[in-house]
Amino acid sequence: MPVLWDVDHVPEILLQGSSYEIGRTHGALLRKQIHSQLRIYADMFQRLCKFSWEQVRDVATQYEPAIQRLAPHLLEEMRGIADGVNGTQDDGHPVVERQIDVLDVVALNARSEIALGLWDDGCTSLAWNVGSLTDAAGGTDDEKVVLAQNWDWRTSVGPNLAVVTVRQEGRPDIWMVSEAGIVGKIGFNAASVGVCLNAIRAKPTDESLLPVHLVLRLLLEQPSLSAALSLVHSLGGCASSQHILVASAFGSRGLEISPRGTVHLSEDSLGLIAHTNHFIENLLVEEPPWLSGSPVRLERARTLCADLAKHYGKDAVREKLTPALLRQQLFADTFNAPQAICCVPDPCREDSIETLFNIVMMFEEGKAPYAEVTFGRPTDSEARVYRIPRHD
Repeated sequence: MPVLWDVDHVPEILLQGSSYEIGRTHGALLRKQIHSQLRIYADMFQRLCKFSWEQVRDVATQYEPAIQRLAPHLLEEMRGIADGVNGTQDDGHPVVERQIDVLDVVALNARSEIALGLWDDGCTSLAWNVGSLTDAAGGTDDEKVVLAQNWDWRTSVGPNLAVVTVRQEGRPDIWMVSEAGIVGKIGFNAASVGVCLNAIRAKPTDESLLPVHLVLRLLLEQPSLSAALSLVHSLGGCASSQHILVASAFGSRGLEISPRGTVHLSEDSLGLIAHTNHFIENLLVEEPPWLSGSPVRLERARTLCADLAKHYGKDAVREKLTPALLRQQLFADTFNAPQAICCVPDPCREDSIETLFNIVMMFEEGKAPYAEVTFGRPTDSEARVYRIPRHD
């Protein structure tokens, strides 16, 4: 059954100016979606964690000092989001929905941490340094890395997704796919630094560190892969356990990040890093088994990539590996459904969880970075392909 939202008309918004102005524009343009987000997550916290929204806000207050200390401009941006949501409508009349404040926005951005690892989203990500293959085969010396993932989550969140451009003075332009109200997610910047995210269910959490969505945004503000890796070290980790896949045109690194330390994953002999929803090497946290399909998806992704390299040959895969090919040959794969790389709703579950978008980012030395995004499951060959940045 197809997704029940209009995947061909996803909002594409431009945010620029001061941190507060960026947030205020965000809140005003995505007001309806942010109110929807608050309702969706209030319901999820109540059902899955037995938290009222007031309890969620109470926990959110515990993350505010860390955000103020480590990313004050993002706290200012979140204040702007709240004020933008509360502003006047296009007709000049006040917003009739309830007024929100910065704690509501902090709660959205710290949802992964507040839930204490009880969310059950699954995603498959990969970084493929195809430039390393052609170098080894005596081909071009130009570096090229492909960074991509499917993002799987509740169908109800789909209508609240947006393609966001952020322009800030003194930082690279950012392009990302994010949920309304959330300041950092999956995407890349003008310096060809990109990030993907895999949720991990593990304890503990640590309110003295930044929530993962803020870490993602800070990574997207970095001018190079080395600067991004240095940032993670300086932050001291993340408030929850996550896998962040970070890449540039010159390589990639998997970061199994946690409150107790970060373990770095390197590219394999094919130049590949693939990841799903369990830690591969980080043994510093308590991670009970939870998604039985995660190891299956990981092995499947590695196998499909190896098959592509074998089919085209290492010296040709660099040119053949396009976003369309990856969508068709990897990210549309339904092996082991419903817990497949292309996730489909499980009829035995109360909540409908499926792949909500696919993004393939292309980083090549000497060329401007770009990405292709499709919303809904990538098995839909008729789905609109969004190219970012746009060329109007």
